[in-house]
Amino acid sequence: MRLRLISGLTPFSREAAEKGLPHTQFGVRVLFGDEVVGMGRIIGDGGCFFQVTDIAVDPAHQGRGLGKAIMAALSEHIRDALPETAYVSLIADVPANRLYEQFGFRETAPRSVGMAQCVRRPV
Repeated sequence: MRLRLISGLTPFSREAAEKGLPHTQFGVRVLFGDEVVGMGRIIGDGGCFFQVTDIAVDPAHQGRGLGKAIMAALSEHIRDALPETAYVSLIADVPANRLYEQFGFRETAPRSVGMAQCVRRPV
């Protein structure tokens, strides 16, 4: 939760994180001492559909190749562990899309476009 907040990702409540994290298919974290300074994970149904999500690096540690290392580890898992027919997607913030392109991700438009809905309730 801390890393999402300081890296500029949308924060989630503790309740949401506690429900969501156990459903991670594969995750990566980068430690600096005892502190998590980078992370990324793959979520999905275990067979057909997967999504790369939560790619974050502490701003104090950005520019050192950590995002690329995280994506390399996730890509290795995608290549070696997922079914060859799996559909793997992600939502890319600009300019991070350039990083994801290095790992074989391509924009889907105009054939398809990303869409999202965020449920927001007062806390």
